[in-house]
Amino acid sequence: MIYCVEDERNIRELLVYTLETTGFEAIGIQEGKELFRCLEKELPDLILLDIMLPGQDGYSILEKLKKDPKTRDIPVIMVTAKEAEYDKVRGLDSGADDYITKPFGMMEFISRVKAVLRRSKKQMKDTLLSCGNLSIDVERHQVLDGERQVELTYKEFEMLRYLMENQGIVLTRDKLLEHIWGYDFDGETRTVDVHIRTLRQKLEGSGALIETIRGVGYRIGDRK
Repeated sequence: MIYCVEDERNIRELLVYTLETTGFEAIGIQEGKELFRCLEKELPDLILLDIMLPGQDGYSILEKLKKDPKTRDIPVIMVTAKEAEYDKVRGLDSGADDYITKPFGMMEFISRVKAVLRRSKKQMKDTLLSCGNLSIDVERHQVLDGERQVELTYKEFEMLRYLMENQGIVLTRDKLLEHIWGYDFDGETRTVDVHIRTLRQKLEGSGALIETIRGVGYRIGDRK
């Protein structure tokens, strides 16, 4: 099931129609309150979320979804007319899995939906990860450095988790972008580097576990 949260009726109906003719189940939803009523009845596999909505905007709704343990793992694609890089970064750093700007082609739309659903199905099966003094409890969304709890943003958590899932393997910046952000934009390598830098700072001494491989990317843990 896919929930399409869009206040413009024509666009909402087009998205639902396109999804249903491609083999998905979809429901059109006009605004945030209606979305949360639907979530009480059934949790979807994916939420398509417009930013400009009556009442709560898409950013507020996304923040609420990611704070609730019941809904924080539901993948979200932002669908909006906003094109500025700031808007993309804000949505993605708040936990969105992808970002599509209007107008867009239906083939691209379906391709992105399928890509996000594929990534969500490949989520880590193990619930506990460890490397050095670091440990991650995936179900609780908790990171510990020894006994100290480390507070991370959604993207920082996903980056650390992906590195720890692939201990000893060098992950390129492009691979990190594709897995965590799922899209390309100008200045993309800066985005990865900035998140690695802030992640290391928050991990303090354990931040040294994340090794920079010059000209390639990053690795955590011993070589395999």
